[in-house]
Amino acid sequence: MTFKHLLVVLFYLSISACHVSPTQDNDGIPSAEHLVQQAAEQGNVSAQYRLGRMYAEGQGVLQDYDQARHWYEQAAAQGSVSAQLELGILYADGQGVPQDYDLARQWYERAAAQGDTTAQYFLGVLYDQGQGVRQDYAQARRWYELAAAQGVPFAMNDLGVLYGKGQGVRQDYTQARHWYEQAAAQGHTSAQYNLGVLYDKGQGVPQDYAQALHWYEQAAEQGNIPAQFNLGAMYAQGEGVRQDFSLAGHWFKRAAAQGYAGAQYNLGDLYFRGQGVSQSYMRARYWYEQAAEQGNIRAQYNLGAMYAKGQGVRQDYAQARHWYEQAAAQGDAGAQYDLGILYDQGRGVRQDYAQARHWYEQAAAQGYAGAQYNLGIMYAQGDGVRQDYAQARHWYEQAAAQGNAGARYNLGVMYAQGESARQDYAQARHWYEQAAAQGHTGAQYNLGVMYAQGDGVRQDYAQARRWYEQAAAQGDAGAQFNLGAMFAQGEGVRQDYTQARHWYEQAAAQGHTGAQHNLGAMYAQGKGVRQNLATAKAWFGKACDNGNQKGCDAYRMVNEMGL
Repeated sequence: MTFKHLLVVLFYLSISACHVSPTQDNDGIPSAEHLVQQAAEQGNVSAQYRLGRMYAEGQGVLQDYDQARHWYEQAAAQGSVSAQLELGILYADGQGVPQDYDLARQWYERAAAQGDTTAQYFLGVLYDQGQGVRQDYAQARRWYELAAAQGVPFAMNDLGVLYGKGQGVRQDYTQARHWYEQAAAQGHTSAQYNLGVLYDKGQGVPQDYAQALHWYEQAAEQGNIPAQFNLGAMYAQGEGVRQDFSLAGHWFKRAAAQGYAGAQYNLGDLYFRGQGVSQSYMRARYWYEQAAEQGNIRAQYNLGAMYAKGQGVRQDYAQARHWYEQAAAQGDAGAQYDLGILYDQGRGVRQDYAQARHWYEQAAAQGYAGAQYNLGIMYAQGDGVRQDYAQARHWYEQAAAQGNAGARYNLGVMYAQGESARQDYAQARHWYEQAAAQGHTGAQYNLGVMYAQGDGVRQDYAQARRWYEQAAAQGDAGAQFNLGAMFAQGEGVRQDYTQARHWYEQAAAQGHTGAQHNLGAMYAQGKGVRQNLATAKAWFGKACDNGNQKGCDAYRMVNEMGL
């Protein structure tokens, strides 16, 4: 090094060490800024770069990106790698200059050509994301590899991402893991998280929840939000760890506090259900709102449900509709279905079958069985549309194929009654059996009727009784009445008035007028009970009051006897 060069270096070191002050000190000695300015104006490349930094960061001078750019350009023209890099950053970020990725690339390339690792990495990012250049993963990989070879952890991580996704290279989880491990060893949190994902999903390695947990924890403790979220999910689901809603809540809270919508939603769920935290609809609503405002669909839907059901809030169908609409606009089938319900039933809105049908169709197109079923009902009943049994059957079949018991039952009714198709008891029985197996009481009752009357099947009172009993056990009054009649008449069973009275009483308690009349008849005739005309009259009266003419006739006869 020549003596002249040595003086320049010493001068730069001295001014770099100076603390920034105003223009000059109390003794009239020029300030550090002034000295830097003088040196820069005399062409000192280090001073030019330093002055650019001072203007960019507002150190001892008013922040002025235009001045920063000017001095960076002066230094860059003399080959300053650092100035070239900073110019690239200014243009990439649009600081004091119009954002211009092409100019950013040019300056990065000049710095990268001189071996600057940060510039090499940033070039990789431009090609990776297609900023100012055509997206080119091969070029991105080239620049990432140059930077990674010099130990840049960000480049190592992003190389791992390219291999993990197969972008610009053949997908290779082993290579992805290699680069993630290199970056993770330097504390790169995204790489630690990405390693956790590989072990969590078993990508390129045997699935290993313990290793996933380890890497998630490494990243999470450094504030990595997705890692915190995934840790919460592991504890909530008990994947590789003992299920622990308290720890799940801990990690969800940390991610939620940093604004992560998924964590906010999950935290809301924990409060809603009281899992690992004290149950609180108020806190659930708070976290759902935080997530919903960021567009989280499930949070928007759950808020709608809370307002619709009055859970932790005053029931408010207008608010329910608002949140359902937010979720529905993002394609949530459940929200679309529930909007259909609101319009169908006129809850919080004027009843509007056209709107109901619109939302049901949106949900049905996504395979939502409830919406398909409700569309079937609308066409069957002609609600807001021209009655169309063919369309009704179409939608019932769609829902029935997904296991909707109501749709299966309604298909059975259509075939039994010959609606939209030739009457077909075999098909009716098929659909009734499908629904009955799911516990649908109407289907169980109708099967009982088919076997009792021999409609499309050989008359079989034992089968009729079996189906009536299943429906009766679920409170179906018609099935209870028919069982009473079977025991009273001895159809398929030994005549048993005690059993008949038992079933008539079950049905009568639910207002079944036939059962009330028949109980009156049993007491009038003393069948299975001690004859009691006063009790008979009371039952006839109940049947009459409920519109049963036979009850009225019987009541009149008993009444005319002076009882």
